[in-house]
Amino acid sequence: MLELTAGHYHLLVDPPRGGSVAAFTWRDRPIFRPSIPGSVLDTACFPLVPFSNRIARGRIPFGADVVTLPANAPEADMANPLHGYGWLADWEVIDATPETAILEHAYEGGEWPWHYSATQHFALAADGLTMRLSVTNRSDAVMPAGLGFHPYFPRSAQTLYRGLHRGEWQVDDGCLPVSLSEADVPKDWWNGQPVSSRVVDTAFAGRAGDLLLAWPEIDLHAIIVPSDNLPCTVVYTPEAEDFFCVEPVSHTTDAINRSDTDFPMASLAPGETMTASMQIAASAWGRSQVR
Repeated sequence: MLELTAGHYHLLVDPPRGGSVAAFTWRDRPIFRPSIPGSVLDTACFPLVPFSNRIARGRIPFGADVVTLPANAPEADMANPLHGYGWLADWEVIDATPETAILEHAYEGGEWPWHYSATQHFALAADGLTMRLSVTNRSDAVMPAGLGFHPYFPRSAQTLYRGLHRGEWQVDDGCLPVSLSEADVPKDWWNGQPVSSRVVDTAFAGRAGDLLLAWPEIDLHAIIVPSDNLPCTVVYTPEAEDFFCVEPVSHTTDAINRSDTDFPMASLAPGETMTASMQIAASAWGRSQVR
């Protein structure tokens, strides 16, 4: 593993395990849920590339063609490909210092019929963590693309989450979108209540501002600042678990198959690159200034 330290922050990166994060703490308090033995779904955070969440039945209409992808993680979803392919890869370490790391993943083709390369940059500083993820289309045809980050956070009965969004997608039993519930203005869909007060696994669209998390019982507060091209947030709050996920992503779930979304996947020309980032800073709960 790669160990990064700056100020009161500590980060462990696990390149062979899907280019994932194994631990992220501030003053020895966990911001991400620490990795546990198992699959990449048991890590602290992993990259979403070249798409986020699910593609219904693996069907991708693109131009005059239709591409059909098999399920890539049947232990998690037997019907639909999930979270892209970067999380299933062994990432190569390109550079590492005590405060930074650069990883790369080259996909030469296979179930996903386009060639691409992806790069992750981790930069730890006294004022927080910056994670940057990029994908470059290395094929000779236009490639659909999306990016995102899939962090897991520890959860108690007091844990709070606040993210302002215009819409919440209603989903079916397979977590695929069915219809969009929209508000007149971006709102907190938890209405200030603890994150465990709602059981969801869905995408929220039209983010306004930062994402805020708090663990009052351990005097910890975190602010997530996604880049502007991550306008959606997938939130996963499984029932009776001690974790939850808040995932900044570039497009809504199954966007490639929907005409009723304002946040589609990108179309990358040969050689074109898409980049997204996420910054996270921690402070004591109740402090008005992040330190």
